[in-house]
Amino acid sequence: MNDTSHPPARRQLSATHAQARLLDAADQLFYCEGVRNIGVDALVALAGVNKMSLYRQFESKDALLLAYLERQERYFWDKFETSIAKHPNAPHLQLPQYFRDWAQRASAASYRGCPFVNVAAEFADPEHPARQFVLRNKTRLLARITDIVSAAGVSDPQPLAYGIALMLEGCYTASQTYGPGHPMLSAAADCVAAMIERANSHHTG
Repeated sequence: MNDTSHPPARRQLSATHAQARLLDAADQLFYCEGVRNIGVDALVALAGVNKMSLYRQFESKDALLLAYLERQERYFWDKFETSIAKHPNAPHLQLPQYFRDWAQRASAASYRGCPFVNVAAEFADPEHPARQFVLRNKTRLLARITDIVSAAGVSDPQPLAYGIALMLEGCYTASQTYGPGHPMLSAAADCVAAMIERANSHHTG
């Protein structure tokens, strides 16, 4: 006769599985509700693990935050380069394409803007590791935009790259103040295309 007086032991998650669950929880909670609004209890509850698992995998909530940002960065660059690759031989079309694809994603009700902007807004100290991560991300993006603008034939690409980067940061904000799917967001791609065309006309004029 089987002894049924004790419930079966709960299967222990592997370290890799626990880490993935915690990152999935961070993706959802940090992005939708903010970092400071979310405590460790909410993270482990959604992940279905205990606090010991969190601290074993990430040491602290800040360490989990940095892992979240690293994952978000991979998501971002995958989307960005996928847009750019749609026009491999036409760099003047690449950035407008990114803005067009971004506007489509920003039409979803669940869109909460740029995760890096959101995190930077929550931490006042510019030396905080999360703020430093965001700065590196944005610096890399500005350099990539500059390269694309230069490839499009603009003789002085830096000022235009600044303008396009500012346009993108403004779009992130507008998506939240005006709401996802606002027609203003779709207009951004045409604005960027006009900026590139104007810069090239000055060069050839």
